[in-house]
Amino acid sequence: MSRLLLVNGSCADQSVDAVVNAANSGLWAGGGICGVIFKKAGLAALTAACSKYKTPLKDGSAVITPAFQMKNAKNIIHAVGPDFSRTPTAFKELFDAYYNSLCVLMENGLHSISFPLISSGIFGGSLSKPAAESTKQCCRAYKKFIEDHPDYDVTVILCAYSSNEMIEAQKMFDAMTNS
Repeated sequence: MSRLLLVNGSCADQSVDAVVNAANSGLWAGGGICGVIFKKAGLAALTAACSKYKTPLKDGSAVITPAFQMKNAKNIIHAVGPDFSRTPTAFKELFDAYYNSLCVLMENGLHSISFPLISSGIFGGSLSKPAAESTKQCCRAYKKFIEDHPDYDVTVILCAYSSNEMIEAQKMFDAMTNS
């Protein structure tokens, strides 16, 4: 039985098969959740694993690496969210970042995943409610994934880190999951 949950916390702290990194197109260590994940996994090992991919990756793409020193996950899925300050209408690419992460999860025989609110921090650009938009696209991607793969069970944990993000995300999550 697949399920989608919204929690107030860090995706890097959830006990899941795969933690999602809100990655940049070069797969290098960044700030925010990306920096946290690189630090928890081990900077040198994760940087070496990421360097095996041909970059830059396109917005919306997702790739997988081991989680190395992270005790709460087996793998890290690196999802490249769009930068809304450069591409203010990149909603499809944001949807794709979530959907493609779920496909990578399934392709690797994994069943649980924790997401940050992709493209809601510095990549949120001029979006008026970036946490709500990210929540909306996660919910849409989850619904499409379970329609496309009804026999594959997944547990998806969407993580809103701050209390303000949680308030914004909760309103959208309730609207999307009760419709």
